[in-house]
Amino acid sequence: MDPRFLPHNAHLEDPERFRLLDPQLRALRSLPLVHRFGLLDRIPTDTPGIYSITGGRQIGKTTLLKQWMAELLDAGVSAKRIAYFTGELIDDHHSLVRIISEHLQQTPPEAMRYLLLDEITYVREWDKGVKYLADTGLLNQAMVILTGSDSVIIRDARTRFPGRRGKGDVADFHLFPLSFAEVIQLKQVLDAHQFIQLQEKEKEPDIPTTKALFAEFGNFLTHGGFLTAINDLAMNGRVLPATLATYADWIRGDVLKRGRHDHFLREIMNAIVERIGSQVTWNSLAQGLSVNHPATVSNYLSLLADMDVIYIQPALVEDKLAAAPKKARKLHFADPFISHAVNAWLHPTGDPYREQIVPALHEPRTCARLAESCAVSHLRRWYPTYYIKAAGEVDIAFVHQGKFWPVEVKWTQQIRPGELKQVAKYPNGCIWSRTERRSVIAGVPAEPLPVALARMALAAQED
Repeated sequence: MDPRFLPHNAHLEDPERFRLLDPQLRALRSLPLVHRFGLLDRIPTDTPGIYSITGGRQIGKTTLLKQWMAELLDAGVSAKRIAYFTGELIDDHHSLVRIISEHLQQTPPEAMRYLLLDEITYVREWDKGVKYLADTGLLNQAMVILTGSDSVIIRDARTRFPGRRGKGDVADFHLFPLSFAEVIQLKQVLDAHQFIQLQEKEKEPDIPTTKALFAEFGNFLTHGGFLTAINDLAMNGRVLPATLATYADWIRGDVLKRGRHDHFLREIMNAIVERIGSQVTWNSLAQGLSVNHPATVSNYLSLLADMDVIYIQPALVEDKLAAAPKKARKLHFADPFISHAVNAWLHPTGDPYREQIVPALHEPRTCARLAESCAVSHLRRWYPTYYIKAAGEVDIAFVHQGKFWPVEVKWTQQIRPGELKQVAKYPNGCIWSRTERRSVIAGVPAEPLPVALARMALAAQED
């Protein structure tokens, strides 16, 4: 193996000490909260093919691969049959073909080989290299896992090698930041009895369980589902400036790498922050920006959505259960942590946690917008997710079981009945609120938002 890749292939030196020698797994040992990704249970281990894992930066794709390698070793897979390569060290598809071919020549062809190609989109024309390797038959007895942070690039490239994906039931996976339910499980917020209460959808959790969920939801609005930020808060009582800066730098770096401009990105990010959760058109967003062409604004927003930085929420055509192409859309950050990281980049300060994050969570309007975005970004993981714009507005309409389910998010102490006129028109409408007990408001059933989010995530995990 090329010596450059050896630090990430410590299992070749000593399989039994892989968890101690590997840089990612070794770093986990020093953290108070270590998450095992549920996606590990969905990746097959005995079906040759080309698989992909996409997802935003800094959410743990590399760590997931290393955990998978460790579990393969635990299951008795020979170390020589497993190899990890990072695209950051591979220039182009010619180098990719050479490196993989040389490696495969040194491994037993009669048994399954596991090739992990991390951040494959760093490799110029990587899809040509993968297609060539597949066409030559070198991958016939191999599981190839490709990861990338830009879902569109990797998705478009996959279409260029149809028929070479293998026979796995699912070939493409997407890794999101941890959901609220996963954070609850990671931190062991609830005991076994309380967790059972949460899983019983028809029953209301007792008051201690609900209060624990509300307290943890406040933490979730601080660190989101990003493990580095979660551990920052656990170890230091705050999210460190370096953690926020690292993520913001990744956003900027990836955008600039794709030929965009830093000052345009800053302007557009400012515009997003000011309009979170509001209806916007690309024309209206472009007004007042130096990048005043709607097509350019659309281009940047599409890129940020592909990078899992934001989610673009369309309006719903109710009778078609599809997006309304001509109506305004809403913009949401894909995770609370991303919102804080972007704000810290736009408005630098010595201690962004105490000077920005804590005040934001105590400002009612800002906190309410953050909670709404959190609900939207959760639901869109599992269901097509829209908003309703008719005579009135409904924050969320997700499609499930052949119909749409309207949800109004009210993370405020007081709810005005006039704000519920539209959601009240739907027999299956509901409110996710800040009240700690179930209730009926203006004829609409209301459930505590943290309880609803946790239950939705648990139900999706079971599906």
